[in-house]
Order: sequence, then structure tokens, then C-alpha cells
Amino acid sequence: MKSYRKELWFEVPTRRGFVNITPHINECLKESKIKEGLILCNAMHITASVFINDDESGLHHDYDKWLEKLAPREPVTQYRHIEEKYNGKK
Repeated sequence: MKSYRKELWFEVPTRRGFVNITPHINECLKESKIKEGLILCNAMHITASVFINDDESGLHHDYDKWLEKLAPREPVTQYRHIEEKYNGKK
């Protein structure tokens, strides 16, 4: 069984952002020369995710609004893990 592995790194200049990685994945597929099988695309950071959907600005806006409601940035006082005595301690 053939396999191919490549790490891709992306930086988003804002607190939250959306990056269409489809062209990068297609390039990896070409580089691999694998003709059939599965692609595993995994975000290796706790604050990142990979999701499959249309690359449409209205959808990005809706996701952004939903995420802000789900985990609002302000006020930070609502988050216990930010306090020094809890941050990284058991």
C-alpha cells in the first residue's frame, strides 16, 4: 500500500479566519502520484479545524457569527481558564 504525508502550515492574520485548502490538497494528491485511496486531512492544533463545505462568503459570515455566540471573545472575565491560578495547572 502506498502512502504519502505532507505537513501544510497556514497562518491567519485575524483571531478567526477561513482558508480554502482545496488547491493545496489537490497539489499534494498530484505530488503523491496515488491514483486511488483515501485522503486524511487533519488539523493538528487544538484551536484549528478542517471542515468540508462551500467556499462562500455568506456561509463564512454565518459561521463567524455562530462561533462568536458560541465562544464570545469578550468579556474575558467569563473564562476561568484565563486566570493565572488555573492556566495550565491541575
